[in-house]
Amino acid sequence: MKKAKIYKPNKTAMQSGLGKTSKWILEFEVDDPTKNPLMGWESSADTYSELKLEFSTKDLAIEYAKKKKIDFELIEPKKRKIVKKSYTDNFLN
Repeated sequence: MKKAKIYKPNKTAMQSGLGKTSKWILEFEVDDPTKNPLMGWESSADTYSELKLEFSTKDLAIEYAKKKKIDFELIEPKKRKIVKKSYTDNFLN
């Protein structure tokens, strides 16, 4: 089987909340993307590149990959450091 990566997606820059970041994703790696000569888009003949599987937990994603004998790389999410700020802090310094 192809190699896959299991990760938890980051929030996009256009999001203020954490809407689509709760699921774990199993995504196959693309071997060699080529450039489409007609449109100039990056494309691939590999249909695995279009496949993204969503899982509610990391353990379910790992269990699925092991059951289907998929080599995978686990990418742990980084912890967000939240600095609480107050409006009055702008005027105290």
